[in-house]
Amino acid sequence: MASTQGLKFLAAQGVEVTLHPYAYDPHADTVGLAAAAALGLDPALTLKTLMVEADGRPGCCVLASDRQLSMKKVAAGFGARAAAMMPPAKAEKLTGYRVGGISPFGQRRPVPTLFDAAPMAAAKVWINAGQRGLLLGIAPGDVLRVLAARVLALTA
Repeated sequence: MASTQGLKFLAAQGVEVTLHPYAYDPHADTVGLAAAAALGLDPALTLKTLMVEADGRPGCCVLASDRQLSMKKVAAGFGARAAAMMPPAKAEKLTGYRVGGISPFGQRRPVPTLFDAAPMAAAKVWINAGQRGLLLGIAPGDVLRVLAARVLALTA
């Protein structure tokens, strides 16, 4: 299995993860839900990584694959007046990952990151490892420590 920038980043931080490959479906309506179904995981603990722009500044939001971002809460979380989804091509260039495989770990250019509060109370969550068709299992405490991420209510 190929090592991704995200996995290299986590290894350098001394974080242990479990790897969970699955058959990526490029035609799935929602990649996170498709990954959860393919691996038999709880969608509430299978997280998706979304790149946003808050007052034009890049940011990363991570939330359960079965939830939707509240752009109002995202803007407030980043101290901005407005927030919007980042265009896919811009997200790929900024992170170094392809859409469907964007990880909050090991991005080409690290940006401020917010995690939705709901799944962060679990013992383990699953997040994209930086490649389509590969999730990693990780303790939420490790996530917050290595990313210096903040936890807020981000969903509607």
